[in-house]
Amino acid sequence: MKASTSKLLGFLLFFFFYHCQACPHYKFVVKEVPYTRLCSTKNILTVNGQFPGPTLYVNKADTIVVDVYNRGKYNITLHWHGVLQPRNPWSDGPEYITQCPIQPGAKFRQKIIFTTEEGTLWWHAHSAWLRATVHGAVIIYPKIGTSYPFPKPDVEIPIILGEWWKEDIMEIYQDVERYGGLGLTSEAYLINGQPGDLYSCSKPETFRLKVNKGLTYLLRIVNSIMLDSLFFSVANHTVTVVGSDGNYLKPFKRSFIYICPGQTIDVLLEANQSPNHYYMGASVFSIAVAGAYNNSTTTAIVEYNGNYTLSSPPVYPHLPSHNDTEATLNFTASLRSLADKEHPVDVPMEINTHMFYTLSMNTPCKNHSCPDGAWRLLASVNNISFINPSIDILQAYYCCIHGVFGTNFADFPQLYFDFTADYLPMEWEYPQLATEVRMLDYNSTVELVFQGTNLLNGSDHPMHLHGYNFYVVGLGMGNFNKDKDPLMYNLVDPPLQNTIHVPKNGWMAVRFKANNPGVWYMHCHFDRHMVWGMVTVFIVKDGESSEAKMLPPPPDMPPC
Repeated sequence: MKASTSKLLGFLLFFFFYHCQACPHYKFVVKEVPYTRLCSTKNILTVNGQFPGPTLYVNKADTIVVDVYNRGKYNITLHWHGVLQPRNPWSDGPEYITQCPIQPGAKFRQKIIFTTEEGTLWWHAHSAWLRATVHGAVIIYPKIGTSYPFPKPDVEIPIILGEWWKEDIMEIYQDVERYGGLGLTSEAYLINGQPGDLYSCSKPETFRLKVNKGLTYLLRIVNSIMLDSLFFSVANHTVTVVGSDGNYLKPFKRSFIYICPGQTIDVLLEANQSPNHYYMGASVFSIAVAGAYNNSTTTAIVEYNGNYTLSSPPVYPHLPSHNDTEATLNFTASLRSLADKEHPVDVPMEINTHMFYTLSMNTPCKNHSCPDGAWRLLASVNNISFINPSIDILQAYYCCIHGVFGTNFADFPQLYFDFTADYLPMEWEYPQLATEVRMLDYNSTVELVFQGTNLLNGSDHPMHLHGYNFYVVGLGMGNFNKDKDPLMYNLVDPPLQNTIHVPKNGWMAVRFKANNPGVWYMHCHFDRHMVWGMVTVFIVKDGESSEAKMLPPPPDMPPC
């Protein structure tokens, strides 16, 4: 009787918590509207008719409610990228992982619980490839009465890096899903929804940032791009990097930044140059062969106010070459947590769960010979290519529904070899197809090493973990050496990230404490790699206390 009363009380507390009227409420209406880019018009899916979508403004540790109305023609889910959602995977959003999709005509109320995050995050669709146009920034200010760990900027501006296809994005996605091909590359990159001066029919609408000399501008940069990492720069200006993924960093100056899909980076831009017009620009980083990526450059204009003689055209920024891997590694290695009294680090020192995950490109076709003669690709983690179930894993786990997923995801690959060799045996290219998860005990201390491989010529991979931040304690090129490389770990002030770039034929080591019970997705944020199966799931078991147990589901979870 006592246990039943306790469960009822817990449910009632959750019911009132989930429907708290004091929480700020937002209405997100998902609908198609026409947009014109690159000389042609097409319907795109948006939130509230906006592209990019609405920016959410909160303070640290706030809780908000977002009512999502699906008035589009596709199933959809929304994910709050980088929000930890303590004990509340029900509102995390990945399709068939933590929920079934919101069907056309339906509604779902999502409660977004902010805790330690501070800085810039973002939200986006997490079903099919709908996030190409369904996304927006999340600005998390310090708690009221506190301030930034750097001089307060005069102006703050979200800078959302996106891309545009002339074709319908769902048709491209369906081709990639059905045939396992690369899909069409985008025709343009975007800054705040606009391609910029260098593209056809785009100059009049180019995004302009008007600045006053002597002021400081906080640029909150989001890479919402589906398939590419980018370099970003402002001509004749250096920027001071101060944050990433909703966490502060030791400030450092650079003439450019590197940002992979899913990441956010906060930089301070001082308007300290001679009054003029200066391009801010973004171009691709890619180790793919020519033609397999968009090699164009998107621009916006930093326009100084005042009277002066204008350069024509605006001053152009320096951006690294498209395949400058060293530039990406040097930038990533420069990220350091503040690690001060107000912003302490808590790197797990005693590790009880070691994992080594290979990230590989694969094919399902023996001897590269598919039945229809097509070239098909898969992707894998530890040679397991993930298959989405027909109902969501969270529901199956919570309701003890058997047969939906297995719990045999391996901590280490079955086969060790020279992962970065130029020539690798063909038989290693064929993965296992499965829906396997990794169970973690509550409060486990985890070290996970990502190892990029050269199978099928390899690729880099922006890896993202839902429900957690992780400390990036080490990175390098070549094969990870378990005896030597940990001696060089940064355990003093490593950056705290939720998305990190694992280089082709390189490795990245991260640590985290599994103290957020629930079902949490981990995947490559190149969407074609995710479709091909570079995915796994962590299920973190409940702890002993009530504060260490997953919350019950809300009453309006979308049905499968």
